[in-house]
Amino acid sequence: MKVGFKLALKARNFFFLAAWAGGCSGMVWAQPAPPASPPALVISLDDAERLAVEHNQTLRAQRLNIDQSKANEITAALKPNPVYTTVNEDFPVFNPSQLTFDNLRNNQEFLQSVSYTFERGGKREKRITVAQDTTDVTAKTVLDAERQLKFQVAQTFISVLLAKSNLDFAQQDLKDFSEVVDINKTRLDAGDISEADFLKIAIQKLQFEQDVSAAQVALVQGKAALRQLLGYDNVPENFDVIGDLAHKKFSIGQEELERQALLERPDYQAAVSNVRLAGDTVALAYGNRARDLTGEWEYKRNGPVNGVGFGFSIDLPIHNRNQGEIARSKVAATQATEVQAAARAGVLSDVINAYAGFKTNDQILTLYESGYLNQAQQSREISNYAYRKGAASLLDLLDAERSYRAIQLAYRQGLAAYMTSAEQINLVVGKKVLQ
Repeated sequence: MKVGFKLALKARNFFFLAAWAGGCSGMVWAQPAPPASPPALVISLDDAERLAVEHNQTLRAQRLNIDQSKANEITAALKPNPVYTTVNEDFPVFNPSQLTFDNLRNNQEFLQSVSYTFERGGKREKRITVAQDTTDVTAKTVLDAERQLKFQVAQTFISVLLAKSNLDFAQQDLKDFSEVVDINKTRLDAGDISEADFLKIAIQKLQFEQDVSAAQVALVQGKAALRQLLGYDNVPENFDVIGDLAHKKFSIGQEELERQALLERPDYQAAVSNVRLAGDTVALAYGNRARDLTGEWEYKRNGPVNGVGFGFSIDLPIHNRNQGEIARSKVAATQATEVQAAARAGVLSDVINAYAGFKTNDQILTLYESGYLNQAQQSREISNYAYRKGAASLLDLLDAERSYRAIQLAYRQGLAAYMTSAEQINLVVGKKVLQ
């Protein structure tokens, strides 16, 4: 029995030594976690807009429409080519005996002619004008696409700032509430609170953990959307943004915004240019009504006779006088005028709506900053202190935490909405008036 006990004891000691050695071995081979790599690129809102204008694939594709329109200008300016004609007749191929040099010299007919079409009615100049007008409209349409892209970038950039702010708040809130849970765990161990009260507090921690996860997902999705707008392959995956949600005060008037919008909005300017294009198209239709004159000079050898001649041809405008195209272009000109009027009304409506949203968001933030933020903070601190001292109930503590959390999230959302409405003012005006 003693020998067996000693063997068992030695075996157990050996097991403990082996386990300890294995643990030490694990400690020796374990490597510290590598530090998080810094972001490869940190961009501001101005940087984001610049990158989008330079690298956004959709905008770059639209810019090529300008080059295509300029190529059409070249086509419109081209003059007709001269036409060379040669006619050689009366070769006796079915009577080979007559295929002699004398016969070719005295009996065959050779005709060489050059003709050229002279455009009348100023067609070429009017074509050039219409092509240049089209390029102008195309360029302004591209500028409008750039205007809208900048707003999309700003809107998405602000969403990323909001996600970062919500994530920072959620992590800090989780940390603070975790301390509350730890304190109450100590109180539970000391018998100061019941297990039921502790479980209510511990379960409430789940909401804060969910807030962190939701903010992390929102940040990843927002950065992915921003990266797509900036040119996916031109921005590294681990890029970051710089900036803060802020409530900047601006002094602007609605009438001044309306005046600037009518001067700057590229979509409205494109509508104005479309009216000019339609008018020039009518002029081109009248120009095409004039019939072109084709002149011809020829050299003819008919047997032993050599001679030169000339002639011309012109359509007689008896039936086709381009009536249909003239009528169509006139209707299109009237339509362009109506579109311009609608575009003007749309610009003014956009300014009214954007200005109203901007002022409303400013008023909402002013309400938060007038005392509600401080009150929510103070209520949370007082409830926390009172609960620790036993002067407040668990329900009071949790209610103060929920109110503080809701106020902070709503305020951050209000800041993002205010900054977005400021960017919308820039959008409807067509240039940076609020920075």
